Amino acid sequence: MKNLLSERINKLQTSATLAMAAKARALKAEGKDIISLSLGEPDFNTPDFIKEAAIQAINDNYTSYPPVDGYPALKEAIAEKFKRDNNLTYNAAQIVVSTGAKQALANAALVCINPGDEVILPCPYWVSYRDIVKIAEGVPVEVQTSIENDFKITPEQLEAAITPKTKMLWYSSPCNPSGSIYSKEELRALADVLQKYPDIIVVSDEIYEHINFVGGHVSMAQFEDMYNRTITVNGVSKAFAMTGWRIGYIGAPEAIAKACTKMQGQITSGANSIAQQATIAAVSAPVSKIKYMVDEFKERRTLILNLLNSIEGFNCNNPEGAFYVFPNVAALFGKTFNGKTIQNASDLSMYLLEEANVATVTGEAFGNPDCIRLSYAASKEEITTAINRIKKALS
Repeated sequence: MKNLLSERINKLQTSATLAMAAKARALKAEGKDIISLSLGEPDFNTPDFIKEAAIQAINDNYTSYPPVDGYPALKEAIAEKFKRDNNLTYNAAQIVVSTGAKQALANAALVCINPGDEVILPCPYWVSYRDIVKIAEGVPVEVQTSIENDFKITPEQLEAAITPKTKMLWYSSPCNPSGSIYSKEELRALADVLQKYPDIIVVSDEIYEHINFVGGHVSMAQFEDMYNRTITVNGVSKAFAMTGWRIGYIGAPEAIAKACTKMQGQITSGANSIAQQATIAAVSAPVSKIKYMVDEFKERRTLILNLLNSIEGFNCNNPEGAFYVFPNVAALFGKTFNGKTIQNASDLSMYLLEEANVATVTGEAFGNPDCIRLSYAASKEEITTAINRIKKALS
């Protein structure tokens, strides 16, 4: 059959993190002792108080179609969370609940981007940004950052990337994959550049907000002159260990929020009813309820950095949040180990899977071909064993 599939799907890349996780699972199924440091998923269980709220929702028969943009009680709880944690005032009409933050991002792209519009993506960026922009027929404009600058875009780089076709700027803070966090001063400097270009919309992905080792999380929308042009994306997957519950949300200008609801109404309608009720408990809880997870991630960060810094060819910065390290490994390119020559980050990532039985993700998937990403959302024992295997494979 001719042209069975669309050009759209043929041009779309498979998510590199999901692909590596699938390959690791397949090797495990073959009996290999694979340690996966590839997937961005907390290794904690969802806290009991959230699970209890879900059980209560089942008993209360929350089993009908929910509103497309989310239950009013959840939207009220999210509005209170924005005010409490971010000093942001969003009303119910500005909030949309989606099936994960990924759908929230896709909604934002589909309702804001016209064919040919450019979207600035500071590299490294989360793997799906580029392809979500492409699905919306936008043009990703990748701006390389450096490990010396903690992988953060500078005002000068931002200004140089802006053209008459620029429609949006997308970034995450804390950043997946680098763990970098933009300070208030750094965001203000970017906002000052954007004041010259009032039609550019900002997507601020804050899904790792609470996994922050330095404190002082800042949202772009906190600046009065950026509030009406910023889409604040968040969710409960990471900080509350609720990846499988699939709940994300946005706070945005009302016109954009209404458009996202309209788009979502034709694709999935409302997010899972039971998960929404559980999310009310999550976002209403004080941050202290999840401090034990953040403290554990911080200890693991110290552990993995100490281990990686002992391996020649790994150059690490000090991530300030999330649960990833993103070492520059370009010093290993061109070298041969066990008869295999490493030409790039993808070669190294595959070599470590095959020779060390450790799953990582190539930096090429995040727009930075000189790095690999390792997740430390794993036990200390697994981290220690995995990095020692890597060290041995590269010795």
